[in-house]
Amino acid sequence: MTTTSPLADPREGVAAAGTRAARNRLWRGRPDDPAWARPALLALLAVTCAAYLWNLSASGYANSFYSAAVQAGSQSWKAFFFGSLDAANAITVDKPPAALWPMALSVRLFGLGSWQILLPQVLMGVGTVAVLYAAVRRRFSPAAGLISGAVLALTPVAALMFRFNNPDALLALLMTVTVYCVLRALEDARTKWLVWAGVAIGFAFLTKTLQAFLILPPLALLYAVCAPTSVRRRLGQLSLATGVLIVSGGWWVAAVELWPKSSRPYIGGSQHNSFLELTFGYNGLGRLSGDETGSVGGGAARPGGMELPAGMRPGGGGGGGGGWGATGIGRMFNSEVGSQISWLLPAALLLLIAGLVVTWKAKRTDTARGAFLAWGGALLMTAVIFSFMAGIFHQYYTVALAPYIAALVGMGVTVLWEERSRIGAALALAVTVAATAIWSYVLLGRTPDYLPWLRWAVLIGGLAAAVGLALAGRLNRRAALGVAGLGLAASLAGPAAYAVSTLDTGHTGSIVTAGPAGASMGGPGGGGGRMRFGGGPGAGPGAGQTGGRAGGQTGGQNRGWPGRGAGQGQGVPGGGTGQPPTAPGQNGGTQGRPGTGTGERGGTGAMGGGMGGLLDGAKVSAEARALLKKNADQYTWAAAAIGSQNAASYQLATQEPVMAIGGFNGSDPSPTLAQFKKYVADGKIHYFVSGGGGMMGGGGRSGGSAITSWVESSFKKVTVGTATFYDLTSPVG
Repeated sequence: MTTTSPLADPREGVAAAGTRAARNRLWRGRPDDPAWARPALLALLAVTCAAYLWNLSASGYANSFYSAAVQAGSQSWKAFFFGSLDAANAITVDKPPAALWPMALSVRLFGLGSWQILLPQVLMGVGTVAVLYAAVRRRFSPAAGLISGAVLALTPVAALMFRFNNPDALLALLMTVTVYCVLRALEDARTKWLVWAGVAIGFAFLTKTLQAFLILPPLALLYAVCAPTSVRRRLGQLSLATGVLIVSGGWWVAAVELWPKSSRPYIGGSQHNSFLELTFGYNGLGRLSGDETGSVGGGAARPGGMELPAGMRPGGGGGGGGGWGATGIGRMFNSEVGSQISWLLPAALLLLIAGLVVTWKAKRTDTARGAFLAWGGALLMTAVIFSFMAGIFHQYYTVALAPYIAALVGMGVTVLWEERSRIGAALALAVTVAATAIWSYVLLGRTPDYLPWLRWAVLIGGLAAAVGLALAGRLNRRAALGVAGLGLAASLAGPAAYAVSTLDTGHTGSIVTAGPAGASMGGPGGGGGRMRFGGGPGAGPGAGQTGGRAGGQTGGQNRGWPGRGAGQGQGVPGGGTGQPPTAPGQNGGTQGRPGTGTGERGGTGAMGGGMGGLLDGAKVSAEARALLKKNADQYTWAAAAIGSQNAASYQLATQEPVMAIGGFNGSDPSPTLAQFKKYVADGKIHYFVSGGGGMMGGGGRSGGSAITSWVESSFKKVTVGTATFYDLTSPVG
């Protein structure tokens, strides 16, 4: 018999009961959930986390551009706040810094390394799956939430970007949170949920500027029409949420714009040291029009009036896409993008229509229809902008679509399943599965050497399931569930296979793609018209050809970008395993033939090392690392290099500040020649790294060429292995 001491504090019993209730709720879920629901969710999250952690360190520093900024932020709070590329705060990345903050805190706590940088991205992926489940399950069912979560986790581009250090992982999480909050607000018109949506959008703006606003029009219109309260209150709530958005996204912008320019880093990606210019120009309207001053292939002119050689001009590929691929309604399905995101895109569109038909006669405030409109509006708005934007576009941007597609699939499948006794719903399910199987067959056919049997298994299984689903209303429950399981397996097999291939492969550089070899043929040097360079006058044998894997793997990321050396001109891009270059002028993996030059990755010819240096880092030898680290504490910057990727490689190798001249593209006017000369005269920079990426930005005002010429004519050359430096403390003569 248990007795309670009369001296015991009754609050302790209440606290213990509360702890037990919370623990039971965590494991059991909602009281009205089936017993399997919460364990299934926890299993989904655990498997997603384990899968995304698998082989994580294979990507090393992934995109060294952002990893260098993370390293800088872990050493300097000022660099942390501004998103500087180096701890000495010469220049920032060309994005706001919110995506860098979690990674920089991780490195500050646990030290610099691949896991420390990429683990926050994995957690963001798991968090996005959890939030998506919560949003879908709340109005529909645990099964709908689980299907949505599984579809998201198995989307190839999601498996890529939630293990990579670009800003898109945090953006996808915040966009999903935004839709969740708006859906909560639609339930009973509570202001707080709309306010939280404003906060999420504000921080999404601080992650990737105006892309965060793509889903605002459909969500704002949805709330204005469908919220269960008066028109006056709806408009007032939207105004309040807009104000919160401005504050949550604008506080950092105001601080940067009001901060004296002389005491903060230069805003990378801008031509006049202005974040507002960066937001509305290079990262804003320029992405839509293609007129992106300072970008690769963008703007009306090249630095110093320089024109690209005929064989190195961007290829449009048709459809008006300029140098970044063909634009148009089919862009999300073409050979560049389709395998990244479109596996279930036809299904999502069909299920959106079906969901709206089923809920068509519902009252204005119906939350099921509101959910279809919210996720569907976000999908359509984002997909249309991606399809027609003429500026910089990379395949991995499409991770933003993954939560929207996944939600529509989970909601639509379960709604039609509940209505399967009606012939229309059964046929809609059948058509959706058949269309998905046929499209998966097409996508798998683009990589015929990768699991060649799978495309036929998917096609046959999907069509068989479609026939069964058309008759689902006449089958007993067990048979119907079997057919549904076959249809779900056939629909997810293709993206799952590509996701597994992605998880098993390391990815580095600035342009990365998911899936096996050949999965995305539109990268540099590939088909599809994306920034094709090659074969112009003076090109070496095979210049501009695809080297190594055509996407997805390390070394397959920046394929086809020519190295520009001082001798023959263009080296054949490397492929193979994608190891960083180790020979003079080499521009890719270990199997690539080098172009002649003087740097570790390229020569000092007109292009300053070519696109290989622009889109990926250099391999830094132990000797070069030792040279730069010697007496580095006596200088503000251990070295300076043209282009951010080149500078990032040396900074990550030495963990000492390295100045990135000209920013990412080498096209930013920072520093000017006069400023650089003053830094050198003041003894702030020790070495200048010869060669390197950059010098390709259209319309930029970079002084990189003038700086290079001045350094080469004024200071002593130091050669370490295959790398060349100039000692800025040792003038010639």
